[in-house]
Amino acid sequence: MDSTASGTPTIQFHNIVEQPISLIPPLQTFQCQKRQCFGDSTPGEFPLAANPYIVLHVLTGCDLEPQDLAKLEVTCSFFRQPANFAPDTELSITELAALDMCHKRAIFKPMTLEEREVLKQRCGGSWKLVLRFLLAGEACTRRERSQAIAGPGHSIAVTSNGTVFSFGSNSSGQLGHGTLEEEWRPRPIRSLQGIRIIQAAAGAGRTMLISDSGRVYAFGKDSFGEVEYGNQGAKLVTTPQLVDSLKDIFVVQAAIGNFFTAVLSREGRVYTFSWGSDMKLGHQTDQNDIEPHLLSGPLENIPVVQIAAGYCYLLVLACEPSGMSVYSVGCGLGGKLGHGSRTDEKHPRLIEQFQTLKLQPMVVAAGAWHAAVVGKDGRVCTWGWGRYGCLGHGNEDCESTPKVVESLSNVKAVHVATGDYTTFIVSDGGDVYSFGCGESSSLGHSTGADGQANRRTNVLNPELVTSLKEVNERVVQISLTNSIYWNAHTFALTDSGKLYAFGAGDKGQLGIELVANQTERDSPGKVDLDLN
Repeated sequence: MDSTASGTPTIQFHNIVEQPISLIPPLQTFQCQKRQCFGDSTPGEFPLAANPYIVLHVLTGCDLEPQDLAKLEVTCSFFRQPANFAPDTELSITELAALDMCHKRAIFKPMTLEEREVLKQRCGGSWKLVLRFLLAGEACTRRERSQAIAGPGHSIAVTSNGTVFSFGSNSSGQLGHGTLEEEWRPRPIRSLQGIRIIQAAAGAGRTMLISDSGRVYAFGKDSFGEVEYGNQGAKLVTTPQLVDSLKDIFVVQAAIGNFFTAVLSREGRVYTFSWGSDMKLGHQTDQNDIEPHLLSGPLENIPVVQIAAGYCYLLVLACEPSGMSVYSVGCGLGGKLGHGSRTDEKHPRLIEQFQTLKLQPMVVAAGAWHAAVVGKDGRVCTWGWGRYGCLGHGNEDCESTPKVVESLSNVKAVHVATGDYTTFIVSDGGDVYSFGCGESSSLGHSTGADGQANRRTNVLNPELVTSLKEVNERVVQISLTNSIYWNAHTFALTDSGKLYAFGAGDKGQLGIELVANQTERDSPGKVDLDLN
């Protein structure tokens, strides 16, 4: 745990009383006089109603989805009536099961009773909705699991136990080792020993890390809103330092865009730094403002589970009682806000097209000039500037509203990553598809279908990354450089904790030693790291 975390009372789960369970009597003595809770207008008695402890134990132990718990309530009145368990005798068995499963979530454990109640009301007044909110956040950001971040010229890798490795460009101290020297070999950040990191974000010359106690550490350029090659942020920070202005906010995710930074609190509130002139993010501030500002507008009372930052815009995945939704704010150039126009938005605005498509968003990705979403049903939508074919629609046209990538109709996607005119999709089976700009070999297509080299060719439709297929590992996450100023590199993380890298490596950002005069890899190479 973070050594700076304050002490909190131990969570007490509902006590499951140990009682002998009687076996069902022999068939000849068992009389079934009523149908048990199925297909009858007046359902019969639930068999285990006399022992609700066992029911609660089963529901909690099976880790049912919130919607499954809700379906049980519809099926039988036993699941929706008060269960008479202390401390809240009015809660139903399904609500108690949802609450107990919330207790298992890392960001829920340290919350006080008052903070939990506030979160419950923000989510819609139900512990099942709170559980849905927590699970959605874990699914789309890999919170509490290993991850790799392909930043602009440098890279960050976080193991499942919270250890952080960094490598690549270090001109601003963004590797956190106390020096300004480049590192091609992944090296742990020693000053973070004893602190468990659960999230990382990388921008040009800047890194942000988030601990399991919600503290934010930053190093590299000291400004939250510098232009990537601007003069702001003259002071360089070469080791992780606590961001003092966020000390009263329990942060679970950070996103670094151009001209601004955004953070997400565990209650689902979004705060932004800088780029507030002319009310571009709903507040009027200086570019170098170091104070976080609550993102005003419709999201003030709607919990957010994920944020994604691109070139001068922010995407927000919100968890509403009616379902998941996406809001966008910032610069509308290229149609990347998804509202059918190229107009800027000073406050978050709901992207309505997903309702028309009957698609429930589960993961959002903000590239430099285009964006993508994966739906619960596995469909993929892209929109924005389609240069080099980065939208996957077979052309280079712009799309100002989300459009389904039809050529992926036979693929159930679970993850998406976007960069500067490049897009990657991960399927539920661990296959990877990519499309867009082929510069720096960052798409992973080292050879074409005819066996000829095409690693620099632009790809207008999604193509299977066969070079990753050949490693015989199931890929669970892709990360790629999201910057218009740096050549891109790409990471593929497998479910066994292995990390593969390809693309630009001129600054050591691949974590793999390149031979003389080599500046990139056109096929995945294994990084000497075990992230599990």
